[in-house]
Amino acid sequence: QVQLVESGGGLVQPGGSLRLSCVVSENIFSVNAMGWYRQAPGKEREVVATMTILGATAYIGSVEGRFTISRDNAKKTLYLQMNSLKSEDTAVYYCNVVGGTRHPWGQGTQVTVSS
Repeated sequence: QVQLVESGGGLVQPGGSLRLSCVVSENIFSVNAMGWYRQAPGKEREVVATMTILGATAYIGSVEGRFTISRDNAKKTLYLQMNSLKSEDTAVYYCNVVGGTRHPWGQGTQVTVSS
């Protein structure tokens, strides 16, 4: 069973930056498109950034130009660089498969943007 372990969250002021990491227990990047999801209090989980097997990326409009998804195949790690953070980015962030059968969700990493 593939395990997903997210880290890198924290408390940051508006305009600040964070880099999230997601370590996977098996190298699934060559067989699955991956994405970063987030779930804010009282809201449904949404996907915010995706990367295909070939490395093409896509973002939802609200994070376009501020967030960057990347991966290191050798380290089996997916990243999300988040810049110019806003209060509305506050959420628990998760990584998982996109467009296919998802693996069990990890614990996520909390991102709180507040002054």
